[in-house]
Amino acid sequence: MLKIGHRGAKGYEPENTLVSFQKALDFHVDGIELDVHLSADGEIIVIHDETIDRTTNGKGFVNGLSLQELKAFLIDGKHEIPTLEEVFDLTNQKCFINIELKSHDTTDKVVTLIEKYVNKRGWKYDHFLVSSFDWIALQQVTSLNDKIGVGVLTETDLELALAFAKTIQAKSIHPYFHLLTIENTAHIQEKGFQVFPWTINELEDIQKIKTYNVNGIITDFTDRI
Repeated sequence: MLKIGHRGAKGYEPENTLVSFQKALDFHVDGIELDVHLSADGEIIVIHDETIDRTTNGKGFVNGLSLQELKAFLIDGKHEIPTLEEVFDLTNQKCFINIELKSHDTTDKVVTLIEKYVNKRGWKYDHFLVSSFDWIALQQVTSLNDKIGVGVLTETDLELALAFAKTIQAKSIHPYFHLLTIENTAHIQEKGFQVFPWTINELEDIQKIKTYNVNGIITDFTDRI
């Protein structure tokens, strides 16, 4: 059962920071999950929200600020907002990277960066998994490069996600964990998809979901799995 660190090791370090991803690596995770937006000058920025208001000492929309401007604001007074390339370089093939596209305007650049690391840096496509609630973005990924694995995120409708996953030949389905039962987990897996539920933090919930034999668990506390 794969251990996937949600925004790094969010339970221990500030989310989506290099120190958080390093902490996840220290826990020997199989994968890390992160979120991306584009800056005003087209850089891929690792941050969950569309603004920097919640996580940094600044304010403003990510897509309204340049990389240089974004780097001037700090998380917890000391951590820079990382670029996706910085996270790739930190992890350096030690685990796979689940990149959640927050909107489809990031798709082209994320695909191009993955291809760069595969073709020029010796990485494998298995080091990457692209997921999104924006299913149009996932269609774009598969049309640009069908070697990149995609994961269908859903918070509400497993059957709809399963049907869509079939149409784009997705690798995995990433459901809100409360949607899962032993039966529907097995059903999804029988259809050829891996199941990576999110975000499971309480020990009791982790133990229950483990009995469903999911393929991996996305959590803020990978040391609890």
